[in-house]
Amino acid sequence: MNAMKNRVQLIGNVGQDPEIRTLENGRKLAHLSIATNEIYKNDKGEKVEQTEWHRVTAWGKTAEIIEKFVVKGKEVAVDGKLTHRSYDDKNGEKRYVTEVVVNEILLLK
Repeated sequence: MNAMKNRVQLIGNVGQDPEIRTLENGRKLAHLSIATNEIYKNDKGEKVEQTEWHRVTAWGKTAEIIEKFVVKGKEVAVDGKLTHRSYDDKNGEKRYVTEVVVNEILLLK
């Protein structure tokens, strides 16, 4: 059960081409956004589609795979963990980020 304490699995479509950075040590970093859709019926019996956007980060070999094969619109499955962090932007304002740090990615359609 320990492996399930902080685990996220998503299947969705990439919202824009991934942003890839190569760090000073040569390690790759990828940022992308994934949209997941849920369809349900409301109280009136009407179909409602709800889209959620997820910020996703990948490192190393996983980032290299994303760089080579993932583009806007691609359907992917990701497995990772949910993280929260903060940083100061260029104006000195505190910014908060919630993201999924990917352990594994599966390229679908």
